[in-house]
Amino acid sequence: MKKQPIIIVTGHSGSGKSTALATFEDAGFYCIDNLPVTLVADFMAQSQPPTDSAPIAGWAFGMDLRDKRFLTHHPTLVDNLKRGGHKVVTVFLDADEQVLLRRYNQTRRHHPMGRCDSLLEAIQAEKQQMQPLLKKADHVIDTSGFSVHELKFAILNIAQRYTAVSGMAINVVSFGFKYGKPFEADLLMDVRFLKNPYFVTELKLLDGEDPKIKDFVANDPETRRFLDNYMALLSHVVPLYEKEGKAYLTIAIGCTGGRHRSVVVAREIYDHLRCSHATVRLIHRDINLN
Repeated sequence: MKKQPIIIVTGHSGSGKSTALATFEDAGFYCIDNLPVTLVADFMAQSQPPTDSAPIAGWAFGMDLRDKRFLTHHPTLVDNLKRGGHKVVTVFLDADEQVLLRRYNQTRRHHPMGRCDSLLEAIQAEKQQMQPLLKKADHVIDTSGFSVHELKFAILNIAQRYTAVSGMAINVVSFGFKYGKPFEADLLMDVRFLKNPYFVTELKLLDGEDPKIKDFVANDPETRRFLDNYMALLSHVVPLYEKEGKAYLTIAIGCTGGRHRSVVVAREIYDHLRCSHATVRLIHRDINLN
């Protein structure tokens, strides 16, 4: 019997592994950070979920040089898990030295290779030791230029490749153009032509999930006309994407700040799509950034 996948999240300290694990958890994986490599077999032997519980998508383990035996035991661990019937995937998070140096200076945390004379030397030593694993990883993500939101999108797209969920997974994302376009967007719609509640004093500080903003945006005749046409387009093209075997589709809806118009429109699209698709996720990327 095919068993659920196991994701090994590894990489350089400061590259975003904590965010990656949290995102895998959001995608339905059971996640553990810094599980000693020698305990994985015992853990898996005792962690099969009972048949009457809600299914999990799989397991995700955060593993790196905090466990001094990780590098030497990693190949054997992967082989043993595969022989046990699991799909095993290694996700490696990378970043430039200067980016890692800046992140560590901001967090003021100790580096796992802290015995080195300087933080930069610790980062360089870790990079050198992890190089063989980076070359063998199934997925390598360079997070140097990523925001937290962009990293989450990248991890979600990996997670969706290995879950047992049938059908195409759809992400509906609201965002603000002033914070940059979502790099994973397959379909991108600019709704800055709609009437903006930001310029209404009593609405400015609310967000698009507030009923007052929803009424202001969604009930405008231009919005209704646009939504009718755009929903018709999606009803036509989404099944065609699915027919072509696309595993996931990201529909991005953008306004200026990602707080009002795009949030309302994304919610409308999400409500429309989930009537016919079981795996639809709504993400308001920038709703709290204004």
